[in-house]
Amino acid sequence: MAKGFKFSVVLLLAVLVTLWQGRAGEAFHSGSAGECKECHLGDGPSLRGLDASSTCLRCHRAPRGARKPTGHYVATHDDDMRAGMPPVQLTPGGDFGYLKKTYSWTSSRGRLGSSPGERHGHNIVAMDYGYRADTKHSTVPDGAFPGSAFSCVSCHDPHGKIAKSVDTAGAYRLLGGIGYESNAAKGMAFTFAPPVAVAPRDYNRSEAITDTRVAYGKGMSEWCTNCHARIGQDAGAARYGHPVGGHARFSQETISNYNAYVKSGDLNGSGATSYTSLAPFEEGTDDRVVLAQHANNDGSFSRGPDYGANVMCLTCHRAHASGWDQMTRWNMATEFIIYDDVYPGTDNGSPAQYAQGRTSVETQKALYDRPKTLFASYQRGFCNKCHAKD
Repeated sequence: MAKGFKFSVVLLLAVLVTLWQGRAGEAFHSGSAGECKECHLGDGPSLRGLDASSTCLRCHRAPRGARKPTGHYVATHDDDMRAGMPPVQLTPGGDFGYLKKTYSWTSSRGRLGSSPGERHGHNIVAMDYGYRADTKHSTVPDGAFPGSAFSCVSCHDPHGKIAKSVDTAGAYRLLGGIGYESNAAKGMAFTFAPPVAVAPRDYNRSEAITDTRVAYGKGMSEWCTNCHARIGQDAGAARYGHPVGGHARFSQETISNYNAYVKSGDLNGSGATSYTSLAPFEEGTDDRVVLAQHANNDGSFSRGPDYGANVMCLTCHRAHASGWDQMTRWNMATEFIIYDDVYPGTDNGSPAQYAQGRTSVETQKALYDRPKTLFASYQRGFCNKCHAKD
């Protein structure tokens, strides 16, 4: 067999494997691989879990002792999250385990502080695994969707019907599209299409060395308004908070700030290497070929925003949960991310108002294992990546 032909065959097989792995989850949920019986009992609609999210977590919660981020897991086992031990799954969306991590502290001035678990993310109801409805919000913030009915399938289409109807590329992460409604929220059909985005194949990983870059194209914030309706009532303006979406294009000043900002006190960065997954952005395109070239986990493409980029909900928040209140990507409730050259923690003498009940290991893990050397000795909040006010 000719050497060139052998190479072609190997290359073809590599491409086919990549495509298969990229769509394996979609294939499972469409019935071509996992089949109905993995989620349903018999031939009827009865689920194997007590509720929808419990059924999802049968496969998507890590088993006991899994102390490394792995593939499709979105929640760490309870036994691996004892006091001082952080959740370990590092998907771009975050680990639902943070919903079970409540932190409390007393500041140097005697003030009591608390970061309740239910403030750390979307409160899925999964009774088999101890996940309960939000006790504060009966409906989702800025919307009417009932909190008591919130589950994985409130956002994700478990059968992949919408994904298959969008186009041959499918919907990002099997997200529900126009017309989608879960059984628990009939009459509340989605009116916005799924966002256009591409993730690298290996996305559940530590970012100690390189970031995981999901290439967000467009439509993320618009899709979020399917539930959080009021955030889209005045697109591009801060009527209900920070402007987000396709109308919230980065100004030239914001582009310059993002590309120059390295850390507190250092504005000597380059646009060619300025990207950080602590503050991702939408590129303003629906070209999946381009986005696929940008999605990576090895630092091969780390260019920052240019004209046409915009801020979105996921610029500051994670989609599932995080270690911080309001599921933000960094702690917005404290002045310093790094204090006196260390990650603030209850184990290293950091002031309580900065450690906020977390060990230094928990603080670093919530920032996806980033080494402290990436930040200034007294690193302020990462809003400054765009606003450069520190």
